[in-house]
Amino acid sequence: MDERDWTILHLLHEHKNITKTAQLLYLSQPALTKRLMHIEQEFGVKIVNRGIRGVHFTPQGEYLAKRAEELLAAFREIRENVTNLNQDIAGTLRLGVSNYFGKYELPPLLKLFREQYPRVDYQLETAFSKDVFTMVYNHDIHIGFVRGDYSWPGEKRLLFREKVWIVSKDEIDLEGLPQAPRIDYFTDPLFKTMIDRWWADHYTKAASVAMKVDRADTCREMVKNGLGYSFLPTRFLKDMGDVHTAEMKDKNGEPLIRETWMFYHPEARENRVVNAFVEFIEHTDLEDMELSQD
Repeated sequence: MDERDWTILHLLHEHKNITKTAQLLYLSQPALTKRLMHIEQEFGVKIVNRGIRGVHFTPQGEYLAKRAEELLAAFREIRENVTNLNQDIAGTLRLGVSNYFGKYELPPLLKLFREQYPRVDYQLETAFSKDVFTMVYNHDIHIGFVRGDYSWPGEKRLLFREKVWIVSKDEIDLEGLPQAPRIDYFTDPLFKTMIDRWWADHYTKAASVAMKVDRADTCREMVKNGLGYSFLPTRFLKDMGDVHTAEMKDKNGEPLIRETWMFYHPEARENRVVNAFVEFIEHTDLEDMELSQD
C-alpha cells in the first residue's frame, strides 16, 4: 500500500460514501472501488460493506482506518520536518478559521503574507469556532482563528474585540422587541449563550423568531431588506446602509463584547512557516485593515 491507499481508507471512513470520496480524490467510482478491492486482497480481509445508506466498515476496516489516520499524520509531519530543514520559508501552512473569518478577514491577510513568502502553500479548514478549537487542539491544523473566549491551554493572541448590536431596518423599540420579527442564524455555542443570557436578563417573554438562516452574512442581508431584526457584531455592520442599531449591554450596563483569537501550540513555532505567519500576524494591525464586506 502507498500513501494514496491510506488516504482512500481515511476519507472513506470519514465520509462513509464512495461517490464523495471519489470526488475528493478526483477518481471515478469504478477506479476507487477497484483500488479498495485491491487493498482488501492485500490484507485478505473484508474492509467495508456497502448498503443503501453508504458504506459500513468491518472491525478489520475500522482498525485499518484508524491506522490510516495515524500514518497520514506521520507522512505529513515528515514532509513538514524535511521542508523545515531548509533555510527558506517554504512548505504548507495548515489553518482553521471560523466561517466569517474565512470569508472576510483571511483573504487579504493571505494575500499580504504570500507577497512576503511566495513559496508557502495553504491548507484551509472552515468551520464553526468550536470545531476549529478542536482541530487546533488535536494538532490537525497549525493555527486556529476562533471567535469567542474559549479556554485555551497553549499560546494565543487577541486579534480584535467587537461590540454586539441589535440591528434593524426599522426603528428599534426595546420594550416591544419580543413582539418584533427576529432573525436568528446558526452560530457557535458561546455566542448563542451570550445572546440567550442577554435576552433572559431583559425579557420574560420568548422572542418571536420569524426565520432562522444558515449563516450570519445571510442574516445580515435579511435585516438589510427589512425582514426583521437580529444581533450582529460590529464587523458585520460595514456597508449595511440605512439601518438602526442599539448597543447591547448586560444587566450591569457593560457592553457585550465578542473577541477573535489566534490559537496555536507553542511547539508549532518550531516550524519556520508557522513561525513566520505568527510573526506576520503579530505585526499586522487587523483593526485598521480595509476588509471588504461585499
